Amino acid sequence: MGVELTAIHWIYVVFILLIIGFMVARRDTTFICIVGIFLITITATNSINSSISGIFNSFIFAITELLPTILVISIIVGMSKTLTSTGINDVMISPFTKLIKTPTLAYWVIGILMMGISWFFWPSPAVALIGAVLLPVALRAGLPALAVAMSMNLFGHGIALSGDFVIQAAPKLTADAAGLPVGDVISASIPLVIVMGVVTTLTAFFFIKRDMNSGKLNMSTAMTESADLPTDLPQANLLTPIQKKIFAILIPVLFVIDVVVMFLFDLQGGDATALIGGTAILILLTITLFSHRQKGLEKITTYLVEGFQFGFKVFGPVIPIAAFFYLGDAGFQAIIGERLPQHSHGIVNDLGVALASVVPLTAQVGAITLTVVGAITGLDGSGFSGISLAGSIGSLFGTAIGDGAATLTALGQIAGIWVGGGALIPWAMIPVAAICKVDVFELARRNFLPVVIGLIVTTIVAMFLI
Repeated sequence: MGVELTAIHWIYVVFILLIIGFMVARRDTTFICIVGIFLITITATNSINSSISGIFNSFIFAITELLPTILVISIIVGMSKTLTSTGINDVMISPFTKLIKTPTLAYWVIGILMMGISWFFWPSPAVALIGAVLLPVALRAGLPALAVAMSMNLFGHGIALSGDFVIQAAPKLTADAAGLPVGDVISASIPLVIVMGVVTTLTAFFFIKRDMNSGKLNMSTAMTESADLPTDLPQANLLTPIQKKIFAILIPVLFVIDVVVMFLFDLQGGDATALIGGTAILILLTITLFSHRQKGLEKITTYLVEGFQFGFKVFGPVIPIAAFFYLGDAGFQAIIGERLPQHSHGIVNDLGVALASVVPLTAQVGAITLTVVGAITGLDGSGFSGISLAGSIGSLFGTAIGDGAATLTALGQIAGIWVGGGALIPWAMIPVAAICKVDVFELARRNFLPVVIGLIVTTIVAMFLI
């Protein structure tokens, strides 16, 4: 199961460490990412022209990959500005303010709702649904936006996505690669998902409460500059109280209909997100035309432009780092071409295979290796691209050890998705950070310790289950 590692692989590893170091030091990573892209490209092509072009092409690739997310976030923000300017938003959130009265309730209620919706429709649509409605409620209850983002991340992109018990896309990928029935992987993952989820969310909550009490975490902590963009204040003359109530009821009903349609027509991922985005556009159009009347056509454009300004201002700093890490997977061939060894499956997967091939085959080492391999494959920020590798390595270790293939496979799946699926890698956390208007890198730093502690405890538990 050996794989040939070239200079390209080692450059990639060095720059991963440099990027992590820059993040820890709270320094911007744009420069180091661009240098990394240039060095990888010139090493692969031996051409200055291709290397310079590669920087630009990598940015295009990253923007293309991120564009659906940028678009839906921009539209949701534009819709939110419409709701705010008309006062509908205040009417919508008033019932929740009676339920969510404390920061503790806000953290757990938002997280559990996020997890429930994410199980059925994946986290991306859930972010738009939960964030647009419950973020203002949480803020009024005293929970900082950064803590709201952490709750949504850990429960949605962490617990729900790593188990994926309902849609079963993740366990099917790992099970097929391991040659196991999908039911075996799901059964093996249940105790691990529970341990990971409980440890991580409780640890995060402890840190949140501690830092809120000490003053390190407050309502303005990690808020992006975009959070300070001019917002429309409610204008009393736009809608009557009755009209506000009608729209406040109609909007949630439309999103509930979306949820029903997703279930009936099995819409997932991008299709589900597109449905939410399209509904948000129609809501924006309807409310703006109804409330602004003669000026409605011009105001539609105003709200959309404000949404796009927000979206691109938030996503701008993430594009360079995403461009670098996309080179670790499918982006390499699209940007540079066929320049890796003949049997290579991408830089990230090659590194994972190489690691697995040099460690001794025991239950303890196997569990540690699957966690590390899963985490490495998650570095591209998708969470799913490398979990098939985790399945194949889990099968290899399970066969060598004599048992535990399903547990090892599930462990690799959990590690890969928690790291890359949107709970730790910054460029995978953009939707939540954008909706909550917090700095995505600060959100990643806040999630780091809870996720790492959770992975350590879950790995230890897996050793006893093998």
